[in-house]
Order: sequence, then structure tokens, then C-alpha cells
Amino acid sequence: MVVAAGMAGLVVSAVPIHAALAADEPKAEAKPQRVVSINLCVDELVLRLADRRNIASVTWLSRDPKNSNVSALAREIPINHGVAEEIVPLKPDLVIAGMYTARAAVAVLRRTGFRTVETGVPRTFDEVRQQYREVAALLGEPAKGEALVAEIDGRLAKATSAPPARRPRAILLNPNGYTVGGGSLIDEIITRAGLENVAATLGLGEFGAMVPLEVVATSAIDVLIVSANRDGPPAMATEMLRHPVLSRLSDHTQVVVIPNRLWNCTGPDVAEAVELLAQAGRDARRKDVLGKVSHQ
Repeated sequence: MVVAAGMAGLVVSAVPIHAALAADEPKAEAKPQRVVSINLCVDELVLRLADRRNIASVTWLSRDPKNSNVSALAREIPINHGVAEEIVPLKPDLVIAGMYTARAAVAVLRRTGFRTVETGVPRTFDEVRQQYREVAALLGEPAKGEALVAEIDGRLAKATSAPPARRPRAILLNPNGYTVGGGSLIDEIITRAGLENVAATLGLGEFGAMVPLEVVATSAIDVLIVSANRDGPPAMATEMLRHPVLSRLSDHTQVVVIPNRLWNCTGPDVAEAVELLAQAGRDARRKDVLGKVSHQ
């Protein structure tokens, strides 16, 4: 997922597209010496792949451990807020943005002749691999790109086991009651964890949709995935996650909280989301077995 510099977007708020890079000019052969990122997910790519001395700036969001998987790597790197006035004085030889973020800054930077490249939003693990390789090539670090892909694959392999005979039924509930269906990376993560994404079976697509609590309560959900902490500060967007109906569901439904940072962006830590969901599936099956035994 892509999160704009200056706003923390929900997983369901971004529109997935092909992960290929879109650039106004061919890739330069020389390794960029002053790279600027103006997107949280690009921050992760750049901080993991680029030589630190070649990183001129990343977004301020990269230092927030609640939203960023690379906050420790970002501590000593200058930050920006995704505005051209901050970026132009840095004299970057490469600016990397998200396809849907910091649009005003991207337009200004292109008009003033700065090399600006945009990343898409991966919808599959194959597109995640492709994006890491493309950005690594852009940064002149193809070996690091292959190493990160190997790390992602290794962690996914450890997190994934053979799918159970019956996949526990799961649904993601974001603030405001949004969920994500088929054709999305979230759907692939849920499936990879051995669960069935109910939103996909309901015909909901990659763009997500609001799901009434009645649907959640009547869909025989085994695992309820909450992509926000219900114990956080009060907010209209998260009030639905505190609804008494969801509290009662937990008596027979396994509830698992997935930190947004684990799947807002697509790095090795996405495997942790798979691990958490796979464990929730195992706990749900155990709860189901115990429930059946107690009624015999």
C-alpha cells in the first residue's frame, strides 16, 4: 500500500495498480548520488536498498515506528513533508514518489527538470518482488534487490504451512468498517496464511467497501482481523471497532490485530502479518474443536 507524505492512509484507501515503475525518462546508468523519497512506502524501499550516503531525504513518516518498519534506519536521514519547496534545495538527482501521492510536488519537480519516478501499488507477491528489483536497479543496487527478495521469500516460506482441509473464514475490518476483497495484496496475504477471505467470497474487489456489522455478525467468521487498535484514542473512524457486537463475537471468533505498518508497505515484515494470521487460524480451529467437544 502507498501512504502519502503528510497523511496516514488506510489500507483500503489506495487504488492498487500494476507495480511497474513509470518514469518520464530512461533509467540513468550512473548510481544516483542524491536520492529523495516523498512517499512512506518508497522510504522503506530506499532505506533498505540505497547506500545511506546517497539518501538525501525521506518523509517524516518514516521515523514513526507505528507506521514505518524502518524507523530506526530513518533516524539520521534528513526528512521532508512531500512539498517541492523542501526538495528543490536538496538538488536531488533522483526523486521517487508514489503514483497517488504528493501530486503537486511531483508536477513542480518535473516542470523544473528533476528526474522523478513513480512507483505503483503491488497487488501480489510477484509484483512485490518485481518492485524491489526495479527500484534496486534504479538505485544501482541490483544485488541488494535480489537479497531483499530472497529474505522476503525465506520469511514467507517459514510463515506458511500447508493449507488446512477447511480454511477458517476471516474478514478484515478497518476503521469506518472498510474491508478489502479479491485482487489485492491483502487478499493474497490472508490466503497465504491459510484463511478464506470472506470479503472476496462476497464479491468485493480490490478497492474495498464498507461492510455493515450485520454482515460480519452473520457470516460465521472464524477470524476477525482488525487493522487498528481498538484501545487507541477515541475517534469517529474507530468507533465501529469498539461496538459491543464485536466484543461478543470474540466469544466464538478469534480476533487478531494486525499493525498497519506490517501491510501498508511491502517489505520483509509482511511475512509477520502472514505469521500472525496463520497463528490466529490455528487458534480458531482449536477453539472450534474445543467448542464441539464441550457440546458433546
